[in-house]
Order: sequence, then C-alpha cells, then structure tokens
Amino acid sequence: MKLCRFGAAGAERPGVVLAGSNDLLDASAFGEDWNEAFFGQGDDGLARLTTWVRTNGAAAPRINASTRLGPAVARPSKIVCIGLNYRGHAKETNAAIPSEPIVFQKASSAWHAAGDDLVLPRGSVKTDWEIELAFVIGKRASYVTPEAALDHIAGFALHNDYSEREYQIERGGQWTKGKSADGFASFGPYLVTRDAFPAFGNAHVWLDVNGERKQDSSTSDLIFDIPTLVSYLSRFMTLLPGDVVSTGTPAGVGMGHKPPVFLRAGDVVTYGVDGLGDVRQKIVAGEPV
Repeated sequence: MKLCRFGAAGAERPGVVLAGSNDLLDASAFGEDWNEAFFGQGDDGLARLTTWVRTNGAAAPRINASTRLGPAVARPSKIVCIGLNYRGHAKETNAAIPSEPIVFQKASSAWHAAGDDLVLPRGSVKTDWEIELAFVIGKRASYVTPEAALDHIAGFALHNDYSEREYQIERGGQWTKGKSADGFASFGPYLVTRDAFPAFGNAHVWLDVNGERKQDSSTSDLIFDIPTLVSYLSRFMTLLPGDVVSTGTPAGVGMGHKPPVFLRAGDVVTYGVDGLGDVRQKIVAGEPV
C-alpha cells in the first residue's frame, strides 16, 4: 500500500494509492491522519485501513493528478539522520569508515513536501543535496534487537537531507545547525508500506541537478543496514510511531565535487528511489541578507 497526504500546505488530508493502479483515493472518511496516533496502533492501523479501502474504496472520491501532494506523513516528533553511511560518500569526503553510526537530528520545523519549491536559507551560498532512503517507525522501539527491527518499521519514503555546508562545517562544526533550515527535510510523496517494498536493502538511489546525474548508487552500499540502525538508535533514544529515520546519502553530493558545486536559485533537482517514486523540486532565492 502507498500512503500520501494531499491538499494545501498545512491543511493536508490523508490519501491512498490503490494497488495495481495510479488512482489516488481520498481517505478523509477513514477519519485519521498518517501520524503518531495512527502508526502507534502498529500493524492494526494499517490493517484497518486496508479493510476500509476494500469496503469503501470504490465509492471514495479520487484525487486529481494535478493536486499538490504534501509530506507523506504528518510532521514527526523527531527526524533522526545518519551521516557518512555509504562507503562511496565516506570516500569522497576523505572520511574514515565510521565504527558506529554517526547520528544527528534535523529540526522538525524543516519538514517539507518533496515536490514543493525549496527556498534557499537567507544568505546561503553552500546549500547541498542529499538523496536518502528514509523509513517511518510503526511501533515504539526501545532496546530492539536487529532480528526484531523490521517489525518496528511501517514503511519507506524518499528524503532529501538538504544541507548548508557553511553552517554545518564552518560555523562551529554543528551538523544540526546546517541541516535544519525550513524545507531541508523534503519527504515523500508516498510512504510505501514495508510489505510492499522488500528491496529496501538493494534499491537504486539517484539524483539529478538540471538534468545531470549527480548521485547514482544503491542501498547495498550502506555501511550500517536498516535493521542495525533501528537497533542501534533504540539503545540511545526511544523511537516513537511516526518518527522518521533517514539512512544516509550516497556519493555525489555537491561538496564532494572538485571544485565543489552548490545549489543556486533556478536550479531543478529531480530524485528518486526505485519503488518509492520520484519528485522534482525547484530551487528559489531566499530573502536577501
């Protein structure tokens, strides 16, 4: 099953993509948003939704294909990210392979629809792209074993972990500061449930800027795989239903080019993960300093 949220920013309604088609179904009558309360029901929430679709899907309103899609889940309690988690990305940044996952968080105020324009932060000169595979927690996770980790995942989605490298590296070395501008957690357009995306461990991940391929890799290049990440993070924090974990970006970021290349107003960023969809974002100028 694919979940989505549609409508005006800040007033999105829940939707579902019908299996075997591209029809977008308005699931407002189901009575719940895709948020912590919904995912907190574990598999029961998705099971009830599946039953509702089977019973009511034929009569439910369809969503016009031109309708704006928002973030595929409501703003989470936390967005947890993993740094330097692709071998190729570690190599291009001249970093040693980490012995443990590098963990940071993005402010939840960065939550953003993947198809909406990205406004550059005020005065930014080093905004960079980072296509990532993200997953959403479907069941409270605390001290979870790797063997039980997948039971705590509701589904998978695209995430662009946009990063302002000057803020991240040259302003005291604090990653969260360079990762949390408005729009820097671009997520969606769909959440694909775990059962419908078995290829998460070997999925093609790609990103283009102005039609030129910049990132082209596979999640098979991850240093720490997804079960390991769930287990590791759950030792240090409780992962709540609806929380988002972003698994890291492959080689090809702007900072890794020689010389480095960063985003400018007018650029168009297109990216995707095979099986999860693809999106197009336009980069627009922020306010002058």
